[in-house]
Amino acid sequence: MDEALLWEKFIKTKDPKIKEQLIIKYMPLVKLVAGRMAIYFGGNVEYDDLVSYGSIGLLDAIEKFDSQKGVKFETYAYTRIKGAIIDCVRSQDFLPRSIRQKAKEIEKAYIEIEREGRTPTDYEVAKRLGISISELQKLQEKISSGMIVSLDSFLEQNYESKIGGLEDFVSQPEHFIENEELKNVLRQQIDNLMENERMVIMLYYYEDLSIKEIAKILGVSESRVSQLHTRALLKLRSALQKYLEK
Repeated sequence: MDEALLWEKFIKTKDPKIKEQLIIKYMPLVKLVAGRMAIYFGGNVEYDDLVSYGSIGLLDAIEKFDSQKGVKFETYAYTRIKGAIIDCVRSQDFLPRSIRQKAKEIEKAYIEIEREGRTPTDYEVAKRLGISISELQKLQEKISSGMIVSLDSFLEQNYESKIGGLEDFVSQPEHFIENEELKNVLRQQIDNLMENERMVIMLYYYEDLSIKEIAKILGVSESRVSQLHTRALLKLRSALQKYLEK
């Protein structure tokens, strides 16, 4: 059956058999999203579990999709699948307590430096924490798997009335913020990132590339991309925190 007719019939009848056909048809999209996100979560979450979580998002997307809005289902479902994975992983609180504590200390240092009117650098953050730059970068790599979830939680707690869907923000940050001033703050802060940090953000969130693909483009290791991703998100979070406090 033609895809358009399949959707038309399902929307009218909610036929379980048609729904099953749609699930089978779009399950590869779930596996694609799960595969990309598995790189960030490392060995903390099994790939099969991510697929299971993403399937929840797919089912939700199928039930709520409105073909009359002119948006392709794949585009609509992608953010729902990604959001479902983030929600499920967040509920598990999978980061070890010691790493989570270190992450809070690093984030606090970034926020303090931002409040003092300076853009945080690895050197200054490491100095403030009393550790070497090498130790800081190793910590950034370890906590990178939780940064997507962490950013999502931060936005949910602080910007609930100012943004659209949180999973949409994580997928394409500035596109889904309803508050124009906040949108401008985010755009400016992305522009203020170091070139390699900005490239990681743009390639991952906007071009939808994997860590492995980004590493190949930048000519660096995958662990280095994880470090850059963590550092960039910490800078964005600290800048948004500063904006919130105004």
